Amino acid sequence: MSFRWIPFAACLLLAAACSRAPETQTSASTDALEAPAPVVQRKPQAEIDWSPVRLEAGDAWVDCGADYRQGDGLPVLSLAYIDLRGAMQDCRATGLVRLRYKGRVTASFAALAERAGKVAGDLGIGKRILDIDSGGGSVESAMRAGDAIGENDWTIWVRGDSVCHSACVLLLAAGDMRVIVGPVGIHRMIRLRSTATSRKELGEELRRISDDLRNYLERNGASIEVYDLMTTVPNRTLHILTDQELEDFGLAGSNAVEDDLDRIRLARRCGTEFLRRRDSFRRAYEQQCVQPADAAHQDVADINACGLVLRTRYGFPDPQCPVESPMAELDGAVLAMPAEPKAPDVAEAGDTGTVKPDATEHAAGDDASVAHP
Repeated sequence: MSFRWIPFAACLLLAAACSRAPETQTSASTDALEAPAPVVQRKPQAEIDWSPVRLEAGDAWVDCGADYRQGDGLPVLSLAYIDLRGAMQDCRATGLVRLRYKGRVTASFAALAERAGKVAGDLGIGKRILDIDSGGGSVESAMRAGDAIGENDWTIWVRGDSVCHSACVLLLAAGDMRVIVGPVGIHRMIRLRSTATSRKELGEELRRISDDLRNYLERNGASIEVYDLMTTVPNRTLHILTDQELEDFGLAGSNAVEDDLDRIRLARRCGTEFLRRRDSFRRAYEQQCVQPADAAHQDVADINACGLVLRTRYGFPDPQCPVESPMAELDGAVLAMPAEPKAPDVAEAGDTGTVKPDATEHAAGDDASVAHP
């Protein structure tokens, strides 16, 4: 904390002002006014760079409904603000956008996550689902995308026909709610463009991002054991996480950090009785919907259908707090249409399409500096 020192001579001229005690705050005085902020919080999203960029290692679609059995919606052909806005415009009517992505986690995917969250916010689309299918990619890009996901309140799905491997696991850490059916796998990080010639040199290269990775997991409420697996499981193998590991590592269900941040806000807005009902529903949802679905090899749609029926027994959607109610992302209700925001003053005429990869969505490797094949 910096202090501004006023010369003694100036104090003589401004005796009245200098006689006032400095307006400092102590923990004793502030605690009486409001509860302290949680120690671990999400990382604020940085200013978005709207420079032209294309999806170079995957494909994306936008849909305004949650029923993926009806299709994945319109293809995302450009990451320019005006084009993303056009693709998501109709979702204002449902209050829900589902972003389907199939491909590797790269810098362009991180840009998509940042920009889609921004456009959804500008359009007043409060419910956002990332429907992911990724075999891995860049750890650094995954952390960048994850910070945008956490800041913009995304639910993440891994459907039965999808996977989330290696760097994709970091995206799960950031989601507000994670519904997982497809396999989630993890293994050791590797620098595909490494110049290392010894274990020592390779270790030094990986150590440079270790602190960032541990901090990322901590601020998103994920276990440090995820980091341990990302540094120990041989790169040529893949450790498929069990349902218990997903829960223990903070990668499935509701996000603990976001839940802590929500509790104070929800208690003030919706009341403590609302919180008690929500907690009871979540326990029942895990026991009656998620666990039986896992045993029966059911998909995300089946889990959702079970949860929507179950929550009515707990008085949800709550008439006073419908948007804050469990599974509100599936309700498709918008409370108010915001005014039309001005598009960013950025020329993006060259940002016109995607470049499809030559390999499949789950191809090994990625051109970023630190990657998971």
